[in-house]
Amino acid sequence: MTEPPAKKKCLGIDCEKDADLQCPTCLKLGINDSYFCSQDCFKKNWGFRIVQNDHKSVHKTAQGKTQNGILHNLITPKVVSKPDPATGVFNPFPSFSYTGPLRPVYPLSPRRAVPKSVVRPDYAETGIPRSERFQNRNKFDLLDAAGQDAMRKVCKLGREVLDIVAAEIKPGVTTDYLDEVCHNASIERNSYPSPLNYNYFPKSFCTSVNEVICHGIPDQRVLLDGDIINLDVSLYHGGYHADLNETYYVGDKAKADPDSVRVVETARECLEAAEKLIKPGALIRDFGNAIEKHAKSKNCSVIRTYCGHGVNSLFHCPPNVPHYAKNKAVGECKPGMTFTIEPMIALGKYRDITWPDNWTSTTIDGKRTAQFEHTYLVTETGVEVLTARTPTSPGGPVPMPSTENAANGANANGESK
Repeated sequence: MTEPPAKKKCLGIDCEKDADLQCPTCLKLGINDSYFCSQDCFKKNWGFRIVQNDHKSVHKTAQGKTQNGILHNLITPKVVSKPDPATGVFNPFPSFSYTGPLRPVYPLSPRRAVPKSVVRPDYAETGIPRSERFQNRNKFDLLDAAGQDAMRKVCKLGREVLDIVAAEIKPGVTTDYLDEVCHNASIERNSYPSPLNYNYFPKSFCTSVNEVICHGIPDQRVLLDGDIINLDVSLYHGGYHADLNETYYVGDKAKADPDSVRVVETARECLEAAEKLIKPGALIRDFGNAIEKHAKSKNCSVIRTYCGHGVNSLFHCPPNVPHYAKNKAVGECKPGMTFTIEPMIALGKYRDITWPDNWTSTTIDGKRTAQFEHTYLVTETGVEVLTARTPTSPGGPVPMPSTENAANGANANGESK
């Protein structure tokens, strides 16, 4: 005898009631299991937002619309340009008004395979992180000793992977090649690359070059002497996520360009300034004050659209950690919390614009931007930097070039002077 079908549970935040009302828009979009207990509960959750977990953003994800959250999805655009006969590559959005000199270089390589032996997060097959929907934005997870040890392990692996990929940076390599290196290094550590298929993101990590703020999609573009590039690595291992990134100089021209060095080193120093504040009782909102104060002292701006976030068994969860001053973030640090701080610092304006791929976010004026990120664990006495650099980690601070070196180096666009 078959059992009766299980009752559906309401998708409303903090609601565990049985539900039989299904969202009509979800039905049209082919989203199943989208049930609410009442019209009032549906309305209450329509505009609720923690990262991307309000119900309105579920529709946007399915429709391929841009969101101002942590990540966006990729809907393959209609290609109107033709591949170059000599190289086979093309710009998929030739009519888009790019804000800077960077262009996407397609085609994208096929999605990389993950062995069945690697444990996957819930979105690996469907693209939808359902476990992130049921969150209380004012409730922060406090990990026990076992959870903290699991975070230490995955973050150590994340640092290893980032260092392996960073060691491959040089003029002439493509960002797609770096994605392959990242993917393989993740699999070798029995880890799932967290970005892969998260809200349909097509690659295993993010490569953000020059004016790209974040969420750059690895493609066929060749790195040039004078570029700067952010590598954003996230791993899922043992049921927990690690998240870290750094910005690196490509070749000697970048290290000789005062503007490139200024924005990269300012971003690095902004993260360090915020990190000094982390301890039990520290207010989440105060990190942004320290970050923006230092950024302004270097004549740089702070991107406001994207923020740090809680990270543990979920890729993105409370708290939200804004990077700008006078923000209204809720909560304070408590022992056992794990979260990221990841300031994005720009040479020009802080506003952003997203490419038609619905992922790649660039500065609105096309000026360069840099970012650094660590995953932190709040301890009883202060903080543990779970993704800390090691003595052999590639990259690291670069001194401001002298006037003579700069004259023989590159301008802000990475072009020889």
